[in-house]
Amino acid sequence: MTYPKSLTLEGRHAVVSGGTKGTGAAVVTRLKAAGASVTTIARTPAQEADADAFIAADLTDPRAVRSVGEVLAVSGAPDILVHVTGGSSAPSGGFAVLDDDRWQHELDLNLLAAVRLDRTLVPAMIDAGRGAIVHISSIQARMPLWDGTLAYAAAKAALRTYSRGLADQLAPHGIRVNTVSPGGIHTPAADRLVDRLSAQMDGDRSAARRSLLEALGGVPLGRFAEPHEVAEVVAFLVSDAAASIVGADYVVDGGTTPVV
Repeated sequence: MTYPKSLTLEGRHAVVSGGTKGTGAAVVTRLKAAGASVTTIARTPAQEADADAFIAADLTDPRAVRSVGEVLAVSGAPDILVHVTGGSSAPSGGFAVLDDDRWQHELDLNLLAAVRLDRTLVPAMIDAGRGAIVHISSIQARMPLWDGTLAYAAAKAALRTYSRGLADQLAPHGIRVNTVSPGGIHTPAADRLVDRLSAQMDGDRSAARRSLLEALGGVPLGRFAEPHEVAEVVAFLVSDAAASIVGADYVVDGGTTPVV
């Protein structure tokens, strides 16, 4: 596919965290299609997308983040930095089942991984006087689901606030920071959740899928977003077509989030 000049990423180096599956893999594929060379950071190698370079690292570990910085320093400052790493494995039950260790894990994965990687890579971007950063947040920053993902939602809300402040700080240095907040995304993980729910509903996958939509308060579009649809928004935000967009939060949720 040929992209307009303002959307091409030819000659740019992108770093994508969590880029080996789901939405992250879709982001890698989309940035490569626009001409960027892509390095991805994840705990396991690519399953759905194949970046130009792969760094194995657990970004919840501060020592691993420092090691990543040392590896990437060889290739110079990235032009594009996209944080997709995130998720939740907390049990249901709300605040009462979230002990200190669980809170720390959710914060490390969904907030501090991005904070630490930014702290490692952004100084070189400042020296270069250019760059675009996108943090993947969630609509749960606005609509927390207390039963199963309360700590995740709190961490994503903090990520949005951090991103907004970082945007103001880095804009004078030629670096744009924005966030993308998806709602439900149709990934293999979502399919596995449908499988688990359908087992409780006599194998009715349609009922299980509806229950997921209803848990979010309904999705007017009638379906979850596809990973490539989120990736399209990311690719726009890191391109020259979005050269004046700073500190924005783009919601990709099929109309889930109520607006006034």
